[in-house]
Amino acid sequence: MANPYLPGWEYIPDGEPRVFGDRVYVYGSHDNAGSENFCDYKLKVWSASVDDLNNWVCHGDMFHTRPDRDHEADVDWTDNYLYAPDVVEKDGKYYLFAYILMSKGCVAVSEKPEGPFQLLSKYEYNLPDSLVEDGIFVDPGVLVDDDGRVYIYCGYQKSYMAELKENMYEVVDSSHIPDIIPVSETEQGFFEACSMRKVGDTYYLIYSPKRGCRLDYMTAKSPTGPFTYRGTIIDNGVDYPGGNDHGSICKIKDQWYIFYHKMTNGTITSRRACVEKIELLEDGSIPEVEMTSLGFETSLNPYMITPAEIACVLKGDLFVTEHNPFTRVLTNIKRKAVIGYKYFDFGQDYSSKTMEFSMKTNGTGCKSIIDIYIDGEDGTKIGTCEIGSSSGVYSCIVDAVVGRHSVYFVVDYQYEGWFESLFAERNLFDLESFVFMK
Repeated sequence: MANPYLPGWEYIPDGEPRVFGDRVYVYGSHDNAGSENFCDYKLKVWSASVDDLNNWVCHGDMFHTRPDRDHEADVDWTDNYLYAPDVVEKDGKYYLFAYILMSKGCVAVSEKPEGPFQLLSKYEYNLPDSLVEDGIFVDPGVLVDDDGRVYIYCGYQKSYMAELKENMYEVVDSSHIPDIIPVSETEQGFFEACSMRKVGDTYYLIYSPKRGCRLDYMTAKSPTGPFTYRGTIIDNGVDYPGGNDHGSICKIKDQWYIFYHKMTNGTITSRRACVEKIELLEDGSIPEVEMTSLGFETSLNPYMITPAEIACVLKGDLFVTEHNPFTRVLTNIKRKAVIGYKYFDFGQDYSSKTMEFSMKTNGTGCKSIIDIYIDGEDGTKIGTCEIGSSSGVYSCIVDAVVGRHSVYFVVDYQYEGWFESLFAERNLFDLESFVFMK
């Protein structure tokens, strides 16, 4: 399954991946296409077999602050937005930690990893509200350590942690530690999105820094630190419309992944779930990875129809937009726009010197051209496709390609002289899909 790895109509940001038994679960907030607000009033969970990461099952809504057509509200003290959950297993039960905007957070419990989750309690603690942001417990990331002790990591613009009692909702007295992520360790500082994982004897704290659109990480040899800054795992703002990020690392069978989200619909409040393969090296480091179109795939098939929406490079003012649950396109495509996909495997054996290329577009009354490159926007040009002013399928002959390559489209318009100024800021066309054909 390519990025985004969930169905195109689903908008899951802040995904926390967890492997329970023989399935991997992603617990997330829920955005709406083109919304003006982050998230809504429910949390969702999806899962897939660890042996088949291309088939994800939606288990529905797992927690609510407002009633809907199928559920009553799960809380009675607020009806505000639900953000950034986490779920952990302890003693055969599954605990959901909910962050409720501008209100006291809470813990819910279930007998099954997919829920449904029943309210257990608000957080309880003997600390001044000012230390824990009025009980909101922003972006809770939870660790059940090997000795059974439980820790919660939180924060917005300042980080903090505490130990929880066995009931999972009371804070152990005097366990609160402010600034668990020391700002002095990095110029980027801390913004939000704490997520804790333990690998061997090393504790990994993944988070979003103040600057950039990234997931950074620190490591320590104790759950309470001290933590040392190690670097960036992924930056979802490199050659792509940037915004916040939130996610974590997860080992599925023998492969490590970083789960994250990226922006759509011309806004930072309409986010979709993505994933990349990563490495954890013996020294505890995680080399930074690029954002790709791959998801769980090793390579994409250029001879299958590729939806334009899985682009991982969007340079210019263009963006993915949803018309309806069936149709999402790249829109606002202007002159000099760059659209990139990483990576396709064109195969090794091909006797001809050329191939055919076709793309499906929605016209806007403009005539355009697309130069087609492999291995970057300044890589090898393999052909040019002329796009008419009306909606349709446009084709051209391109040079034959073998091997594994990125594919880039560089856009221009078919006008010269004084007339071209009329089209300088026009949306030239919408791109729906494309395919290579031998």
